Amino acid sequence: MVSKWIETLTGSLEQKKQYKQAKARLDALPEPYLTVANALNRYVMYYGGVTDGETVVQMFVDLADLWERAAVDGTPVGEMVGDDPVEFAETFARAYAGKQWIDKERARLVKAIEDAERKELK
Repeated sequence: MVSKWIETLTGSLEQKKQYKQAKARLDALPEPYLTVANALNRYVMYYGGVTDGETVVQMFVDLADLWERAAVDGTPVGEMVGDDPVEFAETFARAYAGKQWIDKERARLVKAIEDAERKELK
């Protein structure tokens, strides 16, 4: 009962556990994979604007999987991200099109316009 109350306030405890495990995996990466993975993580968190905890955790776990595999295989980071690291990061983030903070504002904008149009018709 108490855990449900805590999760209501702070979010899923299981998701926090999964996030911490993925973060530990990233932190264990050798250089230069560690630097690139952390930079990509930071960028996709800002770019993606995802607010759904489950989606964020999955994205972070997949990022850890990707860079662990690259490190094990010895794949050069430049080969991983290609000529345009921003495009790589944004394409990666778009694959996790969960609920975003802007969704609420889009709905608010549409409603405001619909309300204004209804007032015009009166």
